[in-house]
Amino acid sequence: MIIKVCGLREPDNIRAVASLDVDMIGFIFYPESSRYVQMISSRAGIIPDYSQDRLQQIKAANTGTAPRYAPSRVGVFVDDMPQNIVTRVYNYRLDYVQLHGDESPVMIDNLRRTIDPDIHRNLKIIKSLNVRTEEDVQKWRDYENCVDMFLFDTQCDTFGGSGAQFDWNILQSYDGHIPFLLSGGIGPDDVERVKAFRHPMFAGIDLNSCFEISPAVKDVDQLKAFISAVRA
Repeated sequence: MIIKVCGLREPDNIRAVASLDVDMIGFIFYPESSRYVQMISSRAGIIPDYSQDRLQQIKAANTGTAPRYAPSRVGVFVDDMPQNIVTRVYNYRLDYVQLHGDESPVMIDNLRRTIDPDIHRNLKIIKSLNVRTEEDVQKWRDYENCVDMFLFDTQCDTFGGSGAQFDWNILQSYDGHIPFLLSGGIGPDDVERVKAFRHPMFAGIDLNSCFEISPAVKDVDQLKAFISAVRA
């Protein structure tokens, strides 16, 4: 199961979360979000390079076994200008672009062609779909040939991070062949619910606001306990 922790900003917190058994770390580049990366203080600098710390920690803990790679970097954008996205991919060494607005398939296709391979070879694109009904789920068909993964989130007035859940049963209507992440208000009490969820294209979960001490600061101990329980 892929575990993505989204909405990080503070360097020490980023390093602490990266040391956990997570696969992706998400950084939000949407100015209206309380987790906006550009709100980081000048003294803290840009997103830290946690890859070497992560590899050393895993090697120490798993002597004699092949270490896992450092978590992939995911940039989250909402109806942003393509050139801004390209710049962020380059400056922050992003591995994934997550599009959380009304981006069109044409825009997504052009974005990929601009970035891959010249700026980032094999860049992956995640399209977020805000859902409440089975009809909302079927919007995936518009993006069938231009994205690598979907993220199904709760339909709300904000662009993610609401802490609200939707009825996961509506995802049984998803009959596509592109893997998806489950998002929307997943919290510490949802271990068994996550482990019980079944769908052939279910690839993993996205964690955010329900594990926060304050906007963009995650409770590392709470995350660690949850991840351990989900992976058990």
